[in-house]
Amino acid sequence: MHLRLISWFFIILNFMEYIGSQNASRGRRQRRTHPNVSQGCQGGCATCSDYNGCLSCKPRLFFVLERIGMKQIGVCLSSCPSGYYGTRYPDINKCTKCKADCDTCFNKNFCTKCKSGFYLHLGKCLDNCPEGLEANNHTMECVSIVHCEVSEWNPWSPCTKKGKTCGFKRGTETRVREIIQHPSAKGNLCPPTNETRKCTVQRKKCQKGERGKKGRERKRKKVNKGESKEAIPDSKDLESSKETPEQRENKQQQKKRKVQDKQQKSSVDLFRGLKSP
Repeated sequence: MHLRLISWFFIILNFMEYIGSQNASRGRRQRRTHPNVSQGCQGGCATCSDYNGCLSCKPRLFFVLERIGMKQIGVCLSSCPSGYYGTRYPDINKCTKCKADCDTCFNKNFCTKCKSGFYLHLGKCLDNCPEGLEANNHTMECVSIVHCEVSEWNPWSPCTKKGKTCGFKRGTETRVREIIQHPSAKGNLCPPTNETRKCTVQRKKCQKGERGKKGRERKRKKVNKGESKEAIPDSKDLESSKETPEQRENKQQQKKRKVQDKQQKSSVDLFRGLKSP
């Protein structure tokens, strides 16, 4: 019984020594692979190194190498930075750099924004846009050429001459249309949006409200001229306003005498005419 217990004891002791040796050899292999590996990492790292930064990331985070001078440091981010696109693998989520002419991209072959000096077209960055397209310097994209579009002509206006619609036989009439779509840089320019042509109407006299601008001006001048005449007083009225009552009475008497003298003279002439043979 004792011998059996002792044998079991040695068997267990040997198994424990074997487990310890396996753990020691695994630790030595890890130290050879990643020197200075730390388990207390920060910033989303699952494993890290004092020299190389993150060596692996926590789940759902992307691993990317950032260059600092001559040194590259591993970091773990929730999304890839500008100029990189993310790819998920079973063992690691990795950020890969876009093409040299691409500022942001969806994957290796599809760019979503180009660097300065390039125009985006169908996921590619081009120096010049293909034929049939033009460069939009605001969005830095190749876009379709837009030509001008105009509406239908409006009806012709009434026949007029110098702002009047009456008092003439030949005048002019106009019509207009609107611009619906302005052209782009390489698009066709817009045609004229107004037209004028000569017209003939049956002559008719202008009514009071149809005199036109010049007729109204002539009427206004006549009215102003009449008002100015009325405003100037007669010279005789001015002289009479300056006379005294005695002077007025003397004038009236003189007028009466002149009338009487004329009557006497006319009666004398009449008598002489009858007396002569």
